Amino acid sequence: MTMRLNDMKPAAGSRKVHRRVGRGASAGQGKTCGRGVKGQRARKGGYHKVGFEGGQMPLQRRLPKVGFRSKMFTAEVRLDELLKVDGTAITIDALKKANVIPTFADRAKVVLSGEITKAVNLKGIGATKGAKEAIEKAGGSVEALPEPPKPSKLAPKKQA
Repeated sequence: MTMRLNDMKPAAGSRKVHRRVGRGASAGQGKTCGRGVKGQRARKGGYHKVGFEGGQMPLQRRLPKVGFRSKMFTAEVRLDELLKVDGTAITIDALKKANVIPTFADRAKVVLSGEITKAVNLKGIGATKGAKEAIEKAGGSVEALPEPPKPSKLAPKKQA
């Protein structure tokens, strides 16, 4: 049996029948057409934007606005990419110079992907646990910068 264009139909239940409103009381959606009685929602074209609460101060404006964090870009570096850098001391500037990471990267982190054969010393660059083990196994070392302490909001204020 071959299929013809005039035999094609959408799957059962995939197409809903359009509701004909305003065609009398016996049709089930007469008079107000399911919109209720009066009010903004009953009017043609009368609706409001998302978050509008009828003139009441909306929730997103009532909540306090707290804090700001600038976005820092952390570049991922594979183990085999470390071999592209000249020398054994590897810093972020050295990675940028060797075009391993983009120039706008603020931080870098070495991930366990590929192999490393040369002993390298990472300075100021993070490394995953597996990458750190692989670097140390090859005779290198990882010296990541310590993270700066986060300011505490609950710290007592100094009296003058």
